[in-house]
Amino acid sequence: MQLKQLTEIYATRVDAALTGLLADTAGCSPLLQEALSYSLLNGGKRLRPLLVYATGQALGASPESCDRPAMAVELIHAYSLVHDDLPAMDDDDLRRGRPTCHKAFDEATAILTGDALQTLAFEVLADDQQPAALALVQTLAQASGTRGMVAGQMLDLQGEGQQLTLEQLEQLHNHKTGALIRAAVRMGALTAGATATTLNTLDTYAAALGLAFQVQDDLLDIKGDAALLGKKTGADALLHKATYPGLLGVEGAEQKALALVEHACECLNNLPGDWDCLRELAAWSISRNF
Repeated sequence: MQLKQLTEIYATRVDAALTGLLADTAGCSPLLQEALSYSLLNGGKRLRPLLVYATGQALGASPESCDRPAMAVELIHAYSLVHDDLPAMDDDDLRRGRPTCHKAFDEATAILTGDALQTLAFEVLADDQQPAALALVQTLAQASGTRGMVAGQMLDLQGEGQQLTLEQLEQLHNHKTGALIRAAVRMGALTAGATATTLNTLDTYAAALGLAFQVQDDLLDIKGDAALLGKKTGADALLHKATYPGLLGVEGAEQKALALVEHACECLNNLPGDWDCLRELAAWSISRNF
């Protein structure tokens, strides 16, 4: 089955699961519930759930066993976007072609929405009955906290207006963007009961994919179509952020992205099974226009 078909199947699957989750966990605040739906069920690439499902499938896991890990990683991703868009962070007005959460509602509601999305992610995993449940919680916690995404966002804020080296920029994005992508792949593999050797190989794939994805994001901020991206371009320059095109030039950044994808795909050659979906996904990560 081709990547486009799998993307549609798994995006529909995880969206249905997330819709059901919000209905099942509704609390006493209709406003919070509205903001949660607005921020979580607003389309998007659903890349991280796809990585959970595709990795799990390649290793023999059922889609049903991957549902909760896929939901959890998307809940964390959604929370990170809501908070990243806040005035104190990246101060963005648009997300996926719509007003960001703090613009559609207000800043306090956006903060609480992000908080709720984060805690829901761990509630989802805590209710999982599979043998790997504890390892899944640990993986997501490490990827989203002081050793992962939050640390990367802190480095990103500190790096505004600074001249970063390529090594510093890679460290930043290995945490901010890469950690959750690596977690998604690992969670799919854990669900399938993968060996330590397989987990390590897939981690190398995912680390390269995460950086390639970020390089393409940097390129799209320069030459992308704002209508397709669903947000303003030129934000990195406006915030004086270090980027791969800024350090390597546009052509150098494109070559870097291609080399990362080639390295990611080479890793999969060492694993038994059908990994065509992850290979296609790596190639798509640097050819996409949104």
